[in-house]
Amino acid sequence: MFDTIREWFLGLGAAYGVDPLVFGAIYVGAIPFFMASVAWLVRNARTGRSVVVPALAAGFFFVSAYLYLIVAGRNVPAWVYTFVVLLVVGGAWSTVRSVRAKVAAAKADSPAAGGTAPPAGQEHPV
Repeated sequence: MFDTIREWFLGLGAAYGVDPLVFGAIYVGAIPFFMASVAWLVRNARTGRSVVVPALAAGFFFVSAYLYLIVAGRNVPAWVYTFVVLLVVGGAWSTVRSVRAKVAAAKADSPAAGGTAPPAGQEHPV
């Protein structure tokens, strides 16, 4: 059973010119960079700096595996592109909600907002 699924999965890559292992490596490898970009974005939003570059970086890392699929893929069915677009839109919507919540929480926790942020140089108790 496992061998059949593995052969089918690897066969998809051969049929469409995309190496599933490369796709998976890009997908998993981009996760820490995506998370770091989101943290950078929240920090910049909290301190009033521009969030454009961190937002672009987060977006790039979010779609990097799908960019590989679109660039390297051949004869990829239209439903795959539709599915990728839906994944990107859904993920972007979820990420925007998450970032907005983190920024709001960070701003509410800042001393300027009357929050409980510690003085500079001291860590917040866990």
